[in-house]
Order: sequence, then structure tokens, then C-alpha cells
Amino acid sequence: MKTLFQINVVANSGSTGHIAEELGRLVIASGWKSYIAYGRWACPSQSMLIRVGTRFDLFVHGLKSMLFDRHGFGSRRATLHLISKIEKIKPDIIHLHNLHGYYLNCEVLFDYLSTAKIPVVWTLHDCWSFTGHCVHFQNIGCEKWKTGCFACPNIRDYPKALGCDNSRMNYIEKKRLFTSVERMMIVPVCNWLSDMLSKSYLSQIKRQTIVNGIDLEVFTPKGNRDVIKSNLGVGTRYMILAVATVWGITKGFDDLIYLNSLLPDKSVIVVVGVTTKQIKKLPGNMIGIERTENTSQLVEIYSAADIFINPTYQDTLPTVNIEALACGTPVITYDTGGSADIVDSDTGMVLKRGDIHMLLEKILEIRERGKESYIIKCRQRALQFFDKSKQLSYYLSLYDQLLNKER
Repeated sequence: MKTLFQINVVANSGSTGHIAEELGRLVIASGWKSYIAYGRWACPSQSMLIRVGTRFDLFVHGLKSMLFDRHGFGSRRATLHLISKIEKIKPDIIHLHNLHGYYLNCEVLFDYLSTAKIPVVWTLHDCWSFTGHCVHFQNIGCEKWKTGCFACPNIRDYPKALGCDNSRMNYIEKKRLFTSVERMMIVPVCNWLSDMLSKSYLSQIKRQTIVNGIDLEVFTPKGNRDVIKSNLGVGTRYMILAVATVWGITKGFDDLIYLNSLLPDKSVIVVVGVTTKQIKKLPGNMIGIERTENTSQLVEIYSAADIFINPTYQDTLPTVNIEALACGTPVITYDTGGSADIVDSDTGMVLKRGDIHMLLEKILEIRERGKESYIIKCRQRALQFFDKSKQLSYYLSLYDQLLNKER
């Protein structure tokens, strides 16, 4: 029986945790054993779960990262213990996801992987693997990662460092470690990230883009739009929807506030994912909804919206854009990360980041055409490119391909 061993910061929680969980279920259905090692928290899983380290290990690693900017180089004992588990399990494939999160020692792990002769798949959900510090750099336009990080302008962002700046040392050591595994396939989750990799020290590592998909049986046009809009307090107004897990400057929260001041009458912005504190600060003509774990409710909100906007300054592949598309709602998004991969001219628009007046102009343009002219095309695009089952099957093919090369 073949065995898959995945490593991620969380298990069956959050976007990356759910992807790992779905992969585990897929291989189990194909007759494999599945393990997921995680560092922070986990929800019940069909895979066998292994906790990496303890809460105290997380605290010490976080402290080391904050004081010395050595994220990914703590948790030595916890990682050695993890490797002892891997050696006992003897997996056929090791699949890495997010290695940052204060739980894993990359030096210990990659020194092992470079000699273990086990095929490795590494799905990249952000840019941390090829920078000296940050997980994203688009919001500040930094390109030091192309030649060598130093004097990091993002040093106060996650993984936040308050002491010294070790971005140069981190960059050099990560480059040595992450290019040391001969049997590794990198999987960026969008074409934009693949393009960034081609300009980084990981450019010579084999890679295959596999886009994150969603459950299109769940995310589908649903409910009576007029009734849903009435329940939300929108009434007959033109509903402009924005959704995020956490709203802040990099997600474009301030842009929404400014856009609201420019909108014509009989329009309303509905913001999902705001905190109680943020709701109190919203202008009276905006509607704020706290983060919901009720997927059915979220699908109804997506379906009721006339248009979905995402003014994000920092993202890899915004799942909310895909979810809106699947529910038949046209999307206007800033050109951030892989956002441009999601929509085309028949299903939405991609705009320069920060151009709020252009955002308003395009909202009015789509409003003039009417949502009815977009619903079918949006749904068709989601079915063509973002079907979760289809995207996950590409991983199973990749596993088989890597194992066949071993024979």
C-alpha cells in the first residue's frame, strides 16, 4: 500500500489545511495510506494526524523569529522528532505545503530530504520559499528577492521581526536548502507565482502549476436574489459585494471606504468579514457582515450580489474571486498575484492596484450591461478552470508520475 505524508502548518483548517485534507481523502479513496503532520491546530481528519512540537515550541520559535528574524530555523528538536516518525512510516511521497508558521526547522527537514531518496512535492501558496523574510512583496514593489535579500522593507510584517534584520542570511541559507533536493517537484498554485519562481533561485527546480479549485456543487447560483437582498437590508439597490477573511490595508479596506464616497445613489457596498469594531466605523450607507462559517449563507450572498469587487494589494490566488465567479457574479479585481488568471473579459475585469476612479468606472460599465449577461459565462469559466475534483486529480497523476520514475 502506498503512503502519502503531508506537512502543513494546519490540518483540515484554513485554505491550505483543507487542500491537504482533500488530497488525503483522494489518495485514501485510491487505496493509499495518508498522514498529515501539522504545527499549529487541526480539525478532525480522515488522514492520520501527527502534531509537530508543542505550544511551548511554537512560543520559543516565535520569540526567536521576532527577536532575531530567524523564521523557519527554530523548532529543531520538534523537527528531529518529526523525521523519526517519517523514517518509521516510510512514505512513498512527501508533500510539503506551508512550512512557515513557527513550527518547523527547514534546515533539519531539508538536510534530511536531500538524502532520503523520497520524491517530494512542494505546493507553494505564497512567496516565502524564495525570499529572505516575507510571504508577499507586491504591496511594496520589492524585487530584492531576485538577486539577494537585505535590509528588508517588510521586516515588520509577518513573520514580524522587532530585533535584527537577518534577511540576507535567511536568503542564503534558504537558497542552499531549498535547491538541495534532487527529487522535488514544485507546484505553484497560479501562473503568476510560477512566473515569480522563474525569476528566483528556485527557477531550475521542476515545477507544474496546479490551480486551487473549489467545490462547484456547493458554490453555485442559489436562492431568490430579491429575497436575499431584502434580508441583507440592500432592498432594490445595486449590490456591490466584497469578501475577505480579515480586512485591513493590504486587503483594500480603505479603498472600499473611498469608493463608497464616489458611488451614485441606489448603490450599496456589502462587506463580509469585518469585525464588530470595523462595522461601527463603516459609513452609514455601507453594510458590514462579520465573518461567517456558514457556507450556505455565503453562497446566497455571492449569488445575490450584482457585482463582486476585490481591491486586494497582497494575494496569491484569491479564492473569494473564484467563489463569486462560480455563483454567477462578475468580478472586478486589482491586478494582484494570480487574480488575472481568474477572470477574462467576459466574466469581469482586472485593474491597476489603487485606481479607485477606474474601479468606479468599470462598476458602472458592468452595471449598464446587467448581471444577467454575465451569469452563464461566469459559471462556465468556473467549471472549466476551477473544479476542485479536476484540480486534485492532477496531484494524483503527479504522484504516479514521480513514483514511476523511481522504478
